[in-house]
Order: sequence, then C-alpha cells, then structure tokens
Amino acid sequence: MTNLPDFFSKNLSFNSFGKWVGGGVGWALGGPIGAILGFVFGSMYDSIQKGEYEYKGFTPTQEGDFKVSLLVMIAAIMKADGKIMRSELEYVKNFLYRRFGDAETERLLLLLREILNQDLDVDEICEQIQENMEYPSRLELVHMLFGVASADGLMGHKEAEVLRHICLRMGIRPRDFDSLSAMFVKEVDGSYKILEITPDASDEDVKKAFRKMALKYHPDKVTHLGEDIQHTSKEKFQQLNNAYNEIKQKRGFN
Repeated sequence: MTNLPDFFSKNLSFNSFGKWVGGGVGWALGGPIGAILGFVFGSMYDSIQKGEYEYKGFTPTQEGDFKVSLLVMIAAIMKADGKIMRSELEYVKNFLYRRFGDAETERLLLLLREILNQDLDVDEICEQIQENMEYPSRLELVHMLFGVASADGLMGHKEAEVLRHICLRMGIRPRDFDSLSAMFVKEVDGSYKILEITPDASDEDVKKAFRKMALKYHPDKVTHLGEDIQHTSKEKFQQLNNAYNEIKQKRGFN
C-alpha cells in the first residue's frame, strides 16, 4: 500500500485544476457525482460551497463530464479489494499519461487523489451516468475502464466482478460487455465475441455483424468528447477490425 498524498504531491497545480474544472464539467456536478465533487472542491478551495450543484437538463456528454465519470469509476475499481497498492497507482498514472499527456494527467491525478478518499456509492453513480450519458459514450467509458483494469497485464477476479457490476448498473447490454471484454481478456473464439456472434455463424452473418458493430463503435460517435477520447475510440475500432480480419483469414473470404 502507499500514502496517497505523497504519491500525488509532485508538481500538481491547483490553479490549473480549477480552470479545467470550471471550463469543462456540466451535468457531472449534480447527483451523487456532484456530492463527491462537492467534498473534493471543498478540500481544495474554501470558497466553493459543497453540494450546491444541480443538473439542468440533458445535453450530449462533454469531455469534462466524461473524464470525471472515468475517474470515479477508476476509483471504484481500485478500491474493489479494500486496498490501494502503489503498483495500481503507477499503472493508472501511466494509463492516463498515454491517453491524455502530461498537463492533463496532472489535473486528472489531482482529482483522482481526492475521489479515492471518498466513500463511493457505485450503484447511484452508475445510475447517474446512465441517465445523463448517451450509449456510445458509455461504451467508450467501459472500453477505457477495461484498459485500466488490465493495465498491469492481469485482471483480478474482484476487478472483473466490479467492472461487470458497473456495466450492468450503467445499462450496458451483456453482449456489448462481452464484446469489449474480449478485446482485453484473450480467450478461444474471442474474435467472434468482439463481433457479438458465435463461431457457427455463416460468412454472410459475419459480414453483417461487422457492419453493425462498425456503426456501433465508430469514432465519430464520440467526437463531442474531444480528440483524446476519440483517439482511444479509434483504438477500439481498430480492435474490431483486427477481429474481423482474423475471422476472414481463418475462413478464407474477402
């Protein structure tokens, strides 16, 4: 285990964090996520009162809302086994650096540090995300959570259990969960699971499934989340393409 303040204290700017939060977060400031952020902001700025945030109506998920949701879910997975290891923190930090770069990761780590110190009602948080985040963005959120959970090359039983529960509560369809899981947990016939079909599907059914999944996972579905998130969406789309090409190669059709 590790000391959270020591781990997160290096060269993190509260001023830059405040500007990031002020400019990028909308509906996430309401509901249970808003309650968490109220405590977070209260610990950072005495001038910000806790719990006075209200969601004012649905708009497509913006980048700030998505990242806050991502961090809350990362914290839930990290706390699943009742302890937070330095190795887990390092894996998460490296994951964020690869996705978002140095400056943005510093801001995200500041927020994550505070979220990890909070009690999280995962079910209520997931319900808020389901109510306010459109389905393609939720799929991208789950894809990134799989990336975090498997960042050390392994996915523990407890992590997998929490991730499945999170997806259920966020309204992710079971077949979509299995599709995303197969991108990270290698297993027999994993390429078919990514396309949400079985190995006995006909060649024509394989082609139809790929076209359907290509529409579902297309990066254009999350352009409103910003370039960083769209880049990870392109990785997901590439994994879909790889699965389709593997099946085509085995079957010998174009």
